[in-house]
Amino acid sequence: MNADSGILSIRKTFRQLFSYALIGILTNVLGYAFYLLLTYLWDAPKITMTALYFVGASIGFFANRRYTFRHDGHIGVTGVRYLLAQVAGYLLNLVLLLLFVDWLGFPHQIVQAIAIIVVAIFLFVMSRFFVFAQSAAESEGVPS
Repeated sequence: MNADSGILSIRKTFRQLFSYALIGILTNVLGYAFYLLLTYLWDAPKITMTALYFVGASIGFFANRRYTFRHDGHIGVTGVRYLLAQVAGYLLNLVLLLLFVDWLGFPHQIVQAIAIIVVAIFLFVMSRFFVFAQSAAESEGVPS
């Protein structure tokens, strides 16, 4: 790897991180507002988080595939990887709620707000290096 390709790789990563953050902020601000409204009306934090998680994940797949990672690989393989990453992210979110709300007694509103950030960082890493990672052939421009 020469210096120019290293700089391009860093720029690409920062562009992806910025795009991922922008998409994430838009979807999560709306999702969190719905979370607060629904938990206020029905007082069911884990059920509400579950429903909203999968709505946000679905929107995130198409937005991040197209705009963040500009991925044009096979959608089936990518979709399965994305699903695995999202299930792991969901379980991480659920464990954080169980641990900090149910066991330690923290307010669910604060725990969920922090969990959004923790899960977002986890999912960016998973998306960058697992879900939307290019094969060696794709990165060299060779059709796979």
